[in-house]
Amino acid sequence: MSILKKLNNISGLQLFQISRFSSFLFISIIFTKSHLTLSEIGLFELLLFFASAASYFWVTGLIHSFLPLYKNNNTFLFKEENKSPELFNAFILLCFFSILIFIIGLLIKKDLSVFGYKGKVPFYFPLLLYILLSNPAALIEYIYMLRNKPDKIISYGFLTFSLQLVLVITPVLLGYGITFSVWSLVFVSALRMVWLIALLKKYAVFKISFPFLLEHLSLAIPLIISSLLSGSAQYIDGIIISNKYDAASFAVFRYGAKELPFVVLLAAGLHSAMLPEFSTTKKLKESLKTIKKKSARLMHILFPLSIVVLLFSKWLFTAMFNENFSRGADVFMIYLLLVCSRLLFPNTILIGLKKTRVVMLASIINIAVNVSLSLIFLEKYGLVGVALATVFAFLLEKQILILYNYFALKISPNKYIPVGLYFAYTIVFLTIFVLIDHRIIFIM
Repeated sequence: MSILKKLNNISGLQLFQISRFSSFLFISIIFTKSHLTLSEIGLFELLLFFASAASYFWVTGLIHSFLPLYKNNNTFLFKEENKSPELFNAFILLCFFSILIFIIGLLIKKDLSVFGYKGKVPFYFPLLLYILLSNPAALIEYIYMLRNKPDKIISYGFLTFSLQLVLVITPVLLGYGITFSVWSLVFVSALRMVWLIALLKKYAVFKISFPFLLEHLSLAIPLIISSLLSGSAQYIDGIIISNKYDAASFAVFRYGAKELPFVVLLAAGLHSAMLPEFSTTKKLKESLKTIKKKSARLMHILFPLSIVVLLFSKWLFTAMFNENFSRGADVFMIYLLLVCSRLLFPNTILIGLKKTRVVMLASIINIAVNVSLSLIFLEKYGLVGVALATVFAFLLEKQILILYNYFALKISPNKYIPVGLYFAYTIVFLTIFVLIDHRIIFIM
């Protein structure tokens, strides 16, 4: 417990993200070692794909736009010491969007067509329930963060994701199919909703404010669009692959199209935790120094780690899964390159300062480049080409935001990016990548 007390919000969110990813990673590994067929695994991955694709953008947009508004908005001028009306209104918006997606899903009546399925998607109703229950619960870790309780973030993450892992894999280990595993995801999501309601009773004022909802939405809509566009890279890749290949190939791509977990999770934790710090210009100088220091620390950890994983990626990928997934290693190697864009945080500054429209415009450019290059590279290089297009698009988006910060806000990259360190690590990483995979020379 003494270790937990020494943690801060940044490390708490980072460890939470790691716990969540680890749970699904272990599920994937165990499934590949079990009696399940490649097609059955592909159906489970398809369910997770649909659930995330239908909700990730508005969940991200609503939560990230809410963080700068917490105790810094134009609606609630008088804040209660122990309870916040902002929390309840953020919960209302998350529930509204979740119910809307649920209703739309019921109206569609399984009218989808992927991998040869027409009009009937397996596990359709539990998929809708999972979407309905899991998305509002995403607010829990951020309530703990805003209340400055990083130890609670970690305890909550460890408990719920450990339970999820046990409940999902146990039916498969006992020889059953994936039906019980799918319903286990729904059950754990229901438990998280109960947890969230208990937290709201403790920390929130149950008071609906339409002015605050409008203020929240005005900031969130550009960010929702941005998340839909820029953050949809993996889903766009999946859609493109699903229209050209079968379920087995889709599973191979999905297993390969994974970034090094520590890169995404630690970077996301730093991004989310720093958003409230940039909500006012009064602390801008101090916040810029903080994010520069924290990002430099991440570079010292994540670039060397990415290089080591790159060197042993083919062996690691086959050892973790099985020979049927060996093709996914090539895709995985390309996705490792995303570390070069993940460790740049110009978007954190802009979102914190509530300039979400700029982030949206950069995302529009991202998606246009991503789709165009994906279609071009797919014909020439197959699965690997689609992954490479994503890397190019993400780097371009970050560069656009860096330029905006510099010219419009007069914030030099040196103030929040350890520039020399970043370029040194990037050059070394790209050199090793080219030496390992000579095909990149012909692609570029």
